[in-house]
Formats: sequence, structure tokens, C-alpha cells
Amino acid sequence: MHNQNTISCIIVDDEAIAREVIQTHLSKIPNINVVASCSSAIEAFQCIREQEVDVVFLDINMPEISGIAFAKSINKNIKIIFTTAYRDYAVEGFELQAVDYLLKPISFDRLLKAVNNYFETHTQNNPSPSAPTEAPNFMFVRADRRMIKIDFEAITYIESYSDYLKIHLGNQTIVTRETISAIEAKLPSEKFLRIHRSYIIAIKHIASFTNDEIIVQNKALSISRSYKKDVLSVLERF
Repeated sequence: MHNQNTISCIIVDDEAIAREVIQTHLSKIPNINVVASCSSAIEAFQCIREQEVDVVFLDINMPEISGIAFAKSINKNIKIIFTTAYRDYAVEGFELQAVDYLLKPISFDRLLKAVNNYFETHTQNNPSPSAPTEAPNFMFVRADRRMIKIDFEAITYIESYSDYLKIHLGNQTIVTRETISAIEAKLPSEKFLRIHRSYIIAIKHIASFTNDEIIVQNKALSISRSYKKDVLSVLERF
């Protein structure tokens, strides 16, 4: 038996980066124990047979056995928090009485809210966990064969080039092989803004903007059509 004050959970996603993002977020939350990180439903079935699991962070869109099929086949005492890149699955997810439904890229704040939902609904006499006293103001990325610490305040903008990123820090540029979605999930959403599938900008470093582009560090970055509505709604608040 595991400690009644601790949630034992597994992460199930066929994408390694997606599993890593969730695991990194969960490591910051007290009373969470990640007992396994699985790349398929088959692995997850084996894990559930071998140990006690309270919650599954489950990707819906996986090859072979989908997350929906997996959720329907496991013990109903095991609660599901769905993760997916596709909004259209939400209705079916909630029909399965999921604890929550997280749309990728998943931010720390949003995942914390999902964990709190579980504590409030499915545990007794256990207070909901809270964020660390002081949220981290930095992240680590792999570059030049080492993990490099990057302060969020130093970032001006980030641009994606297929399988690698350039993180611009004013007078320095860090190149890393992370995806832009994985990096976006690590950034505080109140300070950064995704304006294009290839660009994330630091709001405090915006020099000017129009409906079509944003000037950051003397560089004009395009706002893509799919992001325009959300971008302009955020910028109009200032």
C-alpha cells in the first residue's frame, strides 16, 4: 500500500517529449509519485497489473490501442486525466468521467489545476497540493552537450527551425534540439506569447505591434492567421 497522502500516477503517451513535459511539471508538485512513464497502452496495462495506480495521465491519440479504448478497459477506480493535441476529443473524454482534459502544450498551471481537481473530488481529508512557494523563474535546456540554465527574464524571443530552436537572449543565442511546443509548456504563460507555429515572444520585450506583426529586438515577427485572434486579445489587455 502506498502512502494515503500521495497520489501514485503513470504517464502514457507515445511521444517522449510529451511524457517529459508532464513528468517535469509533476516533479514540482508535492504528494505526487510518478511510478511509470509508458510509451504505449500495452506498457501501461502491464504497469497497472504490477502496482497500485491512482491516476493515469493519458494521451488520447496513440497508435495500436487508443487512449479512449484503454480508459474504457481499466478499473474504474483508476482516474483518468486526458492529454491531447486535438480539441475535438473533449466530449468523449468527459463522457468517460475523466477528472480533467488537458490540451497540449500543457502548462504547469493548467496541470496543477487538474491535480487539484483530483484531490478535491477523489480524496478525503487531504488538502489540495499547491504550487511551490516560489515558482521557478528559469528552465534548463540541452545545448553544447550540457544542460544550460536560462532565466525567463533574459529571453526576448524563440524561433523554431524544424528540429531545433534558437532561444534569443539579447546579446546571446542558445541553440537546442527541443520542439517549440515542449519549450512553450515550460514557459510562464503570463509572460510569453505564441504568435506563430515558429515563434514565441516575451511580452515585456515587445517594442510595437500591428495586426500582422510584432517587433521584438528590432526584428519583425509575423503573427500567423491561426494565432491572430488569441494574440490580439492578449495584447489588447495592456
